[in-house]
Amino acid sequence: MYYKFSGFTQRLVGATASAAYNPQGLKPIVPTESPAPVFGTTTKLASDLPATDSFLGKNKVPDLQKFFQKPDGLPVHLKRGVPDRLLYRTTMALTIGGTIYCLVALYMASQPRNQK
Repeated sequence: MYYKFSGFTQRLVGATASAAYNPQGLKPIVPTESPAPVFGTTTKLASDLPATDSFLGKNKVPDLQKFFQKPDGLPVHLKRGVPDRLLYRTTMALTIGGTIYCLVALYMASQPRNQK
């Protein structure tokens, strides 16, 4: 015997096989004609493309690996010079400033107010 959930009684009730497998009156999808193409041009599959194509550009990873692995004593986050130093110092200043602001706010919140 097959069962389905009845929305009216909020219980399981006996049902036929087709009603149990297609609840709420839903019927299986029958394939229809294909939809119109979305793009005006044909698309290429990845398997149709050659292994290296001109739009990929030059691989910069080996050059960057050599640049970042130079033993010059600088940490990795400061290797690119002035922009990295500026970003690092700005981040540190905002972090220290935010910490001081939070401590001052906590101190002010912990003090009782003067009642007049």
